[in-house]
Amino acid sequence: MPGGRLSQHERRQIALGLADSLAYAEIARRLNRPTSTVTREVMRNGGPTAYRAEIAHRATAQRAHRRRNTPPPDPSTPPQPHGRNAAAVREYEETFTTVFMQSGLPKMTARVLACLYTTDAGSLTASELAGRLQISPASVSKAVAFLESQGLVRRERDERRRERYIVDDDVLYQSTMAGARATAHLGEVARQGIGVLGPDTPAAARLENIARFVDFVSESIARAADQARDILHTKPATPPDTAA
Repeated sequence: MPGGRLSQHERRQIALGLADSLAYAEIARRLNRPTSTVTREVMRNGGPTAYRAEIAHRATAQRAHRRRNTPPPDPSTPPQPHGRNAAAVREYEETFTTVFMQSGLPKMTARVLACLYTTDAGSLTASELAGRLQISPASVSKAVAFLESQGLVRRERDERRRERYIVDDDVLYQSTMAGARATAHLGEVARQGIGVLGPDTPAAARLENIARFVDFVSESIARAADQARDILHTKPATPPDTAA
């Protein structure tokens, strides 16, 4: 399987595949590339509806140029905790951001969420987020407001009265349950249309089928989330005491 950067020809093939509504996996198969490569390329350059091969190629060249001209790290900068490779961490955060973007989050919001999830403490202040992501406090505030409205983060004051944004063990559960409730609401609205359109009409039958499907899906999601909730609170296994 080929490695290295995508060529301009490959980017044109990606653009053609998107125009034909092909899945990322199919485009990747035709290019003999990993699906993750195609996904990251598209989401990094405008998404499936705005992707343009020539623009993406120029943007990639500009990013590479900036990386080559980036000054070496300041020796006074503290090393990554737990001996982590800083470049590998940045690459992983970018991949995580792409996944969140695929789920529908705006890019800046996805970056903030990925940054919080990959922090050991699971919490950062606005200034810490701005510094880590090299973005303005206003961008942080806007992203956090959206994440909070979706139940993906919560905020609290620390001992220094600073506001901290947190992704704790239960945030994902609460977000999943909120999604299940939103799905269930779709079923309720679909059933309202049955009386309006007439119970014996094809349109009403379609809405009834939609409602039944949505009921099953939302109930299954909620039940599975309840059953799996304890997994989110699982602590790392403690190594055996070799001295004993």
